[in-house]
Amino acid sequence: MQRNTARAELWMDLALVAFLIAFNVAARLLPHLPGIWPVAASALFAGRMLRRPVLAVIVPMAAVLLSDLALAGEDWRVSAVVCAAITLPAFAGMLARRWRGVLPVVAAMLSCSLMFFLSTNFAVWAFNGLYPRTFEGLVQCYVAALPFLDRTVLGDLMWTAVLFGGAWLVQHRPALARRAQ
Repeated sequence: MQRNTARAELWMDLALVAFLIAFNVAARLLPHLPGIWPVAASALFAGRMLRRPVLAVIVPMAAVLLSDLALAGEDWRVSAVVCAAITLPAFAGMLARRWRGVLPVVAAMLSCSLMFFLSTNFAVWAFNGLYPRTFEGLVQCYVAALPFLDRTVLGDLMWTAVLFGGAWLVQHRPALARRAQ
C-alpha cells in the first residue's frame, strides 16, 4: 500500500511539473507585458509544494530552455545566467517550507526578483557589449533596466498569488462548499 502511495505521489508531482512547464512556455511565447511572466513564481510554487522538491528546479530550467528555442537568442552567457537565476525561486521555495503563512512566500519571491534583476543585468553588462565595462557602464546598465524592475516584482508577486491562491482554493474547496450550504 505504501509503495502505491509513493508511486501515486510521484505521478502527481510529475503531472504538476509538466503542467507548470507547459504553462510557463505558453506564457513566455504568447503576447505579454515585458518582464511579466510566471516562471519565477511557478519555480517558487514548485519548490514549496512538490513532495519531491528537487523536481522544482526542472520547472524553470525546462520552461526557459524550451521557450528560448522559439525566441530570439541572447548571448549564450547571458542565457546561462538567466537559467541559473530563474532556478533561485525553486530553492527559495524549498527553504520556505519551514515556515507557514504568506509572509515567507512573499519575502522569498521579493528576494528572488531582486536577485534575478541584479544577476541578469550584470550579465548583460558583462557580456553583451552594450555598455562600457566600467563602473559607470554597470550603473548605466542598471539604470536602463529600472523600468523593468517594478514589472518583474509586480508580475512575480501577481503570479505567486495566482498559483498559491489557486492551490489554496483547490485544497479548501470541499470545506468552502460545505460552508456555502
